[in-house]
Amino acid sequence: MKKPLLVLAAALSSFSAVAGGYQVALQGQRQIGMGHCGTGFSYDASSIFFNPGGLSFTKVNNVMFGASFIRSRVAYLAPQPSVYTASTESPVGTPFMLYASFGKKDSKLKYGLGVYTPYGSSVKWADDWKGYSLLQSLSLQAIFIQPTVSYKINNMIGIGAGFVYALGSVDLRRGIGALNTENGYASAQLKGSASGLGFNAGVHIQPFEKLSIGASYRSLVNMKVKGGDATFSNIPGFLQGSTFPSGGTTTFDATLPLPAVASVGLAYKLNDKLLLAFDFNYSFWSAYKQLEFEYKDNVNNSNKSTSKRNYVDAPTVRLGAEYMATNNLALRGGVYYDKTPVELGYMTPETPDADRIGITAGIGYKIADRVNIDASFLFIEGREREQTEADLAQVGTQADVLPGTYKLRVIVPGISLSFNF
Repeated sequence: MKKPLLVLAAALSSFSAVAGGYQVALQGQRQIGMGHCGTGFSYDASSIFFNPGGLSFTKVNNVMFGASFIRSRVAYLAPQPSVYTASTESPVGTPFMLYASFGKKDSKLKYGLGVYTPYGSSVKWADDWKGYSLLQSLSLQAIFIQPTVSYKINNMIGIGAGFVYALGSVDLRRGIGALNTENGYASAQLKGSASGLGFNAGVHIQPFEKLSIGASYRSLVNMKVKGGDATFSNIPGFLQGSTFPSGGTTTFDATLPLPAVASVGLAYKLNDKLLLAFDFNYSFWSAYKQLEFEYKDNVNNSNKSTSKRNYVDAPTVRLGAEYMATNNLALRGGVYYDKTPVELGYMTPETPDADRIGITAGIGYKIADRVNIDASFLFIEGREREQTEADLAQVGTQADVLPGTYKLRVIVPGISLSFNF
């Protein structure tokens, strides 16, 4: 029988994993089309996210909004000699972004506001799949609200910073071992909200007309869950008030780290038509060694539990290009390599993460004097990754980790509309 503390640990750790191992890099349609490069060049109000220092170099005020549509699939193969397979039936995720920038035309000072979703996921396995006691469904979302100020020191250097207020939510459902009653198998549902504070700062340098360089730092955000609801259904009466809370409900608190990310980038305008870009991101996942949480009522004779994760720092390398086919039409393409922070022995159905390659394409079109539309398409191929019983024994992880082979594939179309004024 699965212990209740493992039910809670898996739920909370999956929230943090989606925020890192499943980090959502979809904060600008132009940038997505270019491999999600954006640290090294200043283009519009999306600099609020990519590099606040570049906002002061934007030539016009700008309001833009858009969304992407994530369709992901994770396939699972049980260890040999079994031939058991399963795959997720996840709904479409819709991360969005909204940016607005303001400032006088000739002013060195620019202001902005960004609302975007850098973390989030929806995962659904069949209710009766092999790992149903680890996860059946999971819905996660994080929304960052970032007011920003940017100042152009001179014609070469701009600096900027923004305060981040983060809001989040989690809704997880899973079975509880082979425990059942006449009403069916026992299950657990965990729902809660979280919030945290952080900042985003950057510097933009343009040593000459064709070359620009940028660096940014998005801080660690500790998402705090307070009073999350844990509901246990179909629990036999003799276990209520002992192994499980009386009445089948309790609450929990936890602090979940969303890692700091440092980025450097450059952009080079080869000629009047072709722009090349490079970004390097480094996520400081080593801050996430373990997850500790407390719950109101004793569960398994304790009100505190710790779940090991031991994530490692992870880099992402990005390349992108934009070609102006006409004065109104831009064609874009890019590629990136994303290193996973999740080591063998720590992959769960919530975080069956692996190294990934992303291939991107996009277009931009000026549909009116002050109106632009941008669209992108992203294809992600995760490396097939096997986790064995030996891997689990070597790291000594908890029973919420499932051995087997995992494979991830994602497609993401997106679109945005922007207005200049």
